[in-house]
Amino acid sequence: MDEDVREARLRCTRHLAELHRLHLALLGEARGLKRFTAEGRAAVEIEIVAELMEQYLSASGAFLENMRGRMEARLGLLRRGEPLAHGRAEEAPGHGGFWLGFSRLCAVLRRTAR
Repeated sequence: MDEDVREARLRCTRHLAELHRLHLALLGEARGLKRFTAEGRAAVEIEIVAELMEQYLSASGAFLENMRGRMEARLGLLRRGEPLAHGRAEEAPGHGGFWLGFSRLCAVLRRTAR
């Protein structure tokens, strides 16, 4: 079980690292676009940057909306996963940590809804 958790986190971490590398590559490309303005073609820089940002926002927004929808649909099931001890949640080991994590997820979902 712990191995499964570690592997899942590792895969997500690798994807996030790749996403960070892509962000840096896009920033590098965007910095290079200033040459168009220096050459007297500011409209070209404006157009390309606007397209880049629109596409990025669209892709990011679609990802967040998909994740938010999936997780909001699962909140009830996730909530039922609360640890219990002798039928009482307050006495279960991990009770506080579970609710801290659940509250964190709810806060992130609210942030993505904006």
